[in-house]
Amino acid sequence: MDKLKAMRTFVAIADASSLTRAAQTLDTSLPSVVRVLAALESELGVRLFQRTTRRVTITEAGRRYLERCREVESLVDEAEADLRAEQSEPRGRLAITAPVLFGERHVVAGVGAFLERYPQVTAEVQLFDRVVNLVEEGIDLGVRIGALDDSTLIAQHVGNMPRVVVAAPRYLKTRGTPAHPKELLAHNCLRFSRAGSSHWHFVVAGKPLALPVRGNLSINQSAAAARACIAGLGVGTFFAYQVMPHVRSGELRVLLSEFQVPPVPIHVVYPEAKLVPARTRVFIDFIKRHLASEAHAWQPRRPARRRK
Repeated sequence: MDKLKAMRTFVAIADASSLTRAAQTLDTSLPSVVRVLAALESELGVRLFQRTTRRVTITEAGRRYLERCREVESLVDEAEADLRAEQSEPRGRLAITAPVLFGERHVVAGVGAFLERYPQVTAEVQLFDRVVNLVEEGIDLGVRIGALDDSTLIAQHVGNMPRVVVAAPRYLKTRGTPAHPKELLAHNCLRFSRAGSSHWHFVVAGKPLALPVRGNLSINQSAAAARACIAGLGVGTFFAYQVMPHVRSGELRVLLSEFQVPPVPIHVVYPEAKLVPARTRVFIDFIKRHLASEAHAWQPRRPARRRK
C-alpha cells in the first residue's frame, strides 16, 4: 500500500464528508477511493468513517488519525517546498576537496566568493595531497589535477596545468644552464619522492623522452621542494602553480620549456547521481569560471624574443 497516498485520500474524504466529492477532489474514480479507504482501515484495524447511503461521518478514532495525517501532510509539503526552493536558491552544506597548495592559492578564494553570493550555503573545504574517496568520506565534489582513474565519478574539465623545470639563478650561475634535457644528467635533480619515479619526462623532436635523473635530495612535499630549489640545492620539476609565484619574483627560472610534455587536465569531479543538489550544480559552474579566471597565475611566461 502507498501509505502517503492512502493518508491523502483519507484526509480528502474527511474534508469533503463524501466519498464522491473526495474522488472529484483527487481526480480519481469513486471505486478507487472506496478501495483505498477499505485497505487503510483493514491495515489499521479500525473503522475511520461510519458510512450510510446518504453521508459519511468520521469516527473518534478517525478524528485522532486525521490530526496525525494533517501533521504528516504538512511535513511532506514543507520538505517538498524546501527542496523546490533549494533548486532555485542554493542552500545547505557543501563539502569540497582539492590538493593542498592549489586549494590554498586558487580554490579557497573561489569558495569564499561563492559564499558571498549564496549566503545560505555552508561550505567545508578539505585539502589533501591524496586521492579522496568522495562517497566514503562524504564529499560533494573535488578538484583534481592530472589524468583520472576509471571510476563512476562524473568529471568536468576546467582547465590545464603545465609542468615546468626550474632552478635558482645562483645554482645556474655555478652549474650552468641546461639547453637540452639530457644535460640534466650532469645536474643535481631534486626528486619529488611521492611521485614514485626517478624519471623526468620530456618531448624531444616530437618523441617522448624519459630521463633517469639523479640527485642527493628527495622531498615529498612540493612547497618544501620549491624552497630547496630557491636555496640553490638543485633543479626541480613541478606543476606550474606550485612555483609560478617564485618564477615571477625572480627566485626561480623556468628551464627547457620547449621540451615540456603537454599540460595535464584539471577536473571537477563528483559522484554520479540522478539529481544533483542545486548548491553542487551551481558551485560547479561557479568554480569553473573562477579557475578559468585564475589560469593566468600558473601559465609560464614565454621568454621575450631578442631583437635582431
